[in-house]
Amino acid sequence: MRYLPLTPEDRAEMMARAGIEGVDELFADVPPGKLLGDLPDLPPAKSEIEVERLMGRLAARNVAAGAVPFFCGAGAYRHHVPASVDHLIQRSEFLTSYTPYQPEIAQGTLHYLFEFQTQVALLTGMEVANASMYDGSTAAAEAVLMAHRITRRRKAVLAGNLHPHYRDTIATLSRMAGDELVVAPPAPSDAERLAALIDDETACVVVQTPDVFGHLHDLHTIAAAAHANGVLVIAVVTEAVSFGLVSPPGAMGADIVVAEGQSLGNGLNFGGPYVGLFATRQKFVRQMPGRLAGETVDADGRRGFVLTLSAREQHIRREKATSNICTNSGLCALAFTIHLTLLGETGLRRLAELNHAGAVELADRLAAIPGVSVLNHTFFNEFTVKLPKPAAGVVEALAARGVLGGVPYSRLDPGHPELADLLIVAATETATAEDRAAFVAALTDLLAGGEGA
Repeated sequence: MRYLPLTPEDRAEMMARAGIEGVDELFADVPPGKLLGDLPDLPPAKSEIEVERLMGRLAARNVAAGAVPFFCGAGAYRHHVPASVDHLIQRSEFLTSYTPYQPEIAQGTLHYLFEFQTQVALLTGMEVANASMYDGSTAAAEAVLMAHRITRRRKAVLAGNLHPHYRDTIATLSRMAGDELVVAPPAPSDAERLAALIDDETACVVVQTPDVFGHLHDLHTIAAAAHANGVLVIAVVTEAVSFGLVSPPGAMGADIVVAEGQSLGNGLNFGGPYVGLFATRQKFVRQMPGRLAGETVDADGRRGFVLTLSAREQHIRREKATSNICTNSGLCALAFTIHLTLLGETGLRRLAELNHAGAVELADRLAAIPGVSVLNHTFFNEFTVKLPKPAAGVVEALAARGVLGGVPYSRLDPGHPELADLLIVAATETATAEDRAAFVAALTDLLAGGEGA
């Protein structure tokens, strides 16, 4: 990228056009106390080699997920990604320029998007799925906006056990759209009573399963209550591998299903990019955000693929657009599809069974530690334990012992200090029996007052 320096005259002209006296006015909306008063204490310049060494030393202070026993999840999960996935997504057929889905130039891309949509529809138990979205949280926010369009109502009810990051993403878009949110309080041990929050102004109720604490939910009851009031049910799934064992939300009455697809084909990648899954009923397809790739035949009767539906502002009038999301997560969706294709139905089920079995064993062993209790009666590969002290400090002490032992709920939702002793623990197929034993031994010693407790 070229460096395009601006002259003082250029800056003055731009500020005049923007109607400001100085650059600092551009940061007027930053909350007080968030801006640095002075420049950071850094040397003015270093050579390239010096910078490489410095950054290398800083990076070495991180503990990589694959280097130690790892039990973190809470929306992003470490699963084994076969080497064949990375090999295949780098084939030249998939390395295309921007807008690779133009039907006249990229039949291969449209074909894999068609396969991706088919897989997502089958996994979620829904009739139609789009070509992916940015991630699970933005897909959830778009689902709420879609429900508002369908029902012409402006209120959404969010389960208290919805992942706090998803809740915040929905809140951001709802605030900008002027929509109302009713957020239930977290219920780490008890079933939620969401039906009581539904009224004739409600457009949708958003429920996560497995929820942020790991509980599995039967959606039939809430779906019946919602539908009786003309309310749509949006089901959120953050762990796509759970589809291998858990009943699909579509079979339990969900109207829209959104999920985070990172678990299949995509590594943790320091938090992204990920891939959002979005599926719904056929009757709602014209209100679905994103785009659809469809199957057809050409003039000679040969099988082909086309962009069937794309109700975004780029393709239709802005006021008629369903979403301003500009693209799908193409490469991540491709990795998802390749991994799931390699697994097949039998492989996905076996992978899910391995996850659940490992988590059950770990939960049983953690529950036997004095002072530790498991809150879940049901879970897939993730559950919540209550500790005799704040979980954040315990996690730091475990990390010092070479175990990354989960995510404190307080890190996700610091607004509930009464839940600071809750630790969310995930056990995927990458956590070996030795890893689980190391976790149990470290936590036992730590809570018994061992060194570093």
